[in-house]
Parts: sequence; C-alpha cells; structure tokens
Amino acid sequence: MTQHLSRTVLTASAGIAAALGLTPAVTGPAIAEPAPTARTAAASTTVTPAGHAFGAKLSGSATFSAGSVTVTCTASDATGSVPAAPGNANASGPVSSAVSAPTYSSCTTSMPGVSATVTTTGDWTVALQNGAPATAGLTMPSGGFVLKTSGLASCTVTAAPTAAATVNGTWTNGAPSTLKFTDAAVPVKVEGGFGCPTTATSSHFNATYTVSDTTDPASRITVGG
Repeated sequence: MTQHLSRTVLTASAGIAAALGLTPAVTGPAIAEPAPTARTAAASTTVTPAGHAFGAKLSGSATFSAGSVTVTCTASDATGSVPAAPGNANASGPVSSAVSAPTYSSCTTSMPGVSATVTTTGDWTVALQNGAPATAGLTMPSGGFVLKTSGLASCTVTAAPTAAATVNGTWTNGAPSTLKFTDAAVPVKVEGGFGCPTTATSSHFNATYTVSDTTDPASRITVGG
C-alpha cells in the first residue's frame, strides 16, 4: 500500500506541472525556447493580433502518470494578452507577456481514498518563440503551484520550490491555436508523512490547451516570424 500511495502522490505532483503549462496555454501557460547557442541564433518572432486578449483552456484532460498510478484533471484555464505593438515582435527571440495564474479543478486519482487540490499564486509569464515547430514556455514563480493531497496520504507538493521554473511545450497555429506539453518536467519538493514520496525532485505531464482570441473571436492568436 505504501508503494501505491507514494506513486499516487508523485503522480499528483506531475499534475502540478501540467497545470502550469495548460493554463498558460499561452501561458500556457508561456513560451520559452532553449537558449540559443553560439551556432544557432533565435529566430525572429511576431505574435498577432497585437494587443488582443486571449484565453487558454484545457482540451480533453491532462494526465499525470507515475508507474501504474494516474492523476487526471479535466478543467484548467488561464488568460493573458498579446503585447501591444511594437512589443508583440522580437527580431531575435521570443515574445513574452504576463498571464494569469492558471486554475485547476476536477482532478481525480486512480487510487481510492486519496483526493487532491491545487492552488496557484504569484506572477506567471508565457514566452512564444517562432520556429519549426514554434515553442511556448510557461514560467511560474517560485512556489507558485502547490498540490495538496488528503485521505490515506497527506502531502504537500510544491513546484519550483527554490526558484522560478519554465515548462516547455510546442505551439501550433490554428482556429483555435494549440499549446501541447509532452512529458514536460518541472522541479518539485514533496513534504509530508507516511506515504509521501519526499525524495521525489521532479514531475512530468502531458496535456493540450486551446488558445483563443477573446477580444475578437473571429481572429486567431498566431506565432510567426
């Protein structure tokens, strides 16, 4: 039972990471591409429409797995705005903007007797980078995502425990555009008693968010050069 409880809580911590990435879908959260090397300069990026607000919403469900145990969340969203011109364009890198701390709800675990709640706080940002594919990096503040479990295991999982952290995903233009996180990782700290995986230091998640223009629903939020 202890092994199963530990896996359950670790899975929940993965959920924390996922939640971060979704909401910001723009934020989702955000777009941060690995820093360019001396051999490869970052491409120019333009996000349009300039100044328009957007909303990021989880498409389907986000699953966070550890071994045979899975945590599933079916609701997550976040909001933000494309910077006004000329801030919506960067000749040599990503375009960043503030986004709301994503919300997460309707989360369940595959183990009976264990429930989970997620709380997000602080200033979040999303960075979008043009490329093939375009990328999105959602950055959360230190301690900005906290997952707590109750029931057979009472644990607290804090994402980005010592410094801000970025969850990276891929961006696809469309109607609406999408932000996808595949096996994305985020550092975590786990605290608690019996059944809590206190030695865990990272979590992974998979989720897809749709990002829509809320200023003009007929428009699309797009990332280009």
